[in-house]
Amino acid sequence: MEQAKYDQDRIWDYFQNEGVESFARSQGRLEFLARRLRPGTRALNVGVGDGALERMAAKKGVDIHSLDPSNRTIESLRKQLGLGEKAQVGYCQAMPFPDEYFDVVVMSEVLEHLDEDVFVATLAEVKRVLRPGGRFIGTVPAREKLEDSIVVCPHCGNLFHRWGHKRSFSVDTLAAGLKQCFLVDSIYEIFFIDWESVGWWRKLQGLVKKFLSWRGIGTYGICRNIYFCAHKPS
Repeated sequence: MEQAKYDQDRIWDYFQNEGVESFARSQGRLEFLARRLRPGTRALNVGVGDGALERMAAKKGVDIHSLDPSNRTIESLRKQLGLGEKAQVGYCQAMPFPDEYFDVVVMSEVLEHLDEDVFVATLAEVKRVLRPGGRFIGTVPAREKLEDSIVVCPHCGNLFHRWGHKRSFSVDTLAAGLKQCFLVDSIYEIFFIDWESVGWWRKLQGLVKKFLSWRGIGTYGICRNIYFCAHKPS
């Protein structure tokens, strides 16, 4: 568990600060999730990224809270949005929030970073902080081939996934994991298009890929995600 925390710290702290441009194409995915947050609800976003989901949620009147292992990321978010103690430094497997506190917990592109023990502990924590009937929503990469993103450290020779991913999910394996703690309402593969940060040619390519995705036809380089929505039993 302590080694998992150390790994999370090093990888997430880099990408959310020096490597924040890695989130530039996440707009479409985050807008999709933000549309599923109702004004007036108390929501927790786990894994802040560049803070885009927090900004979207706050704009539509969601009582948004944040959790991230990076001190620098949380301090930056507190300054940007004035979240104060609603933004906390911590880990998804040990959340510093009370029991049955949230209406919704969001985890987008987070679960794939967790090994089995941390994954199980995280689901238990999400269940603990959700009110009865509360929703757990998010995304993971779909059917990722982890070996395709393995790189080697030139200093120590260790092999690692370039984004720190430790798990690959299909709809069936993710659903089976979620069912340990939740009732699954909806889970399916989806292809997101980022309309804001790409040119017209990329948008056209995105539309073609999305159409082929709907028809179940694979295309080279297509990046699909799995969206899930589950709820805590009443």
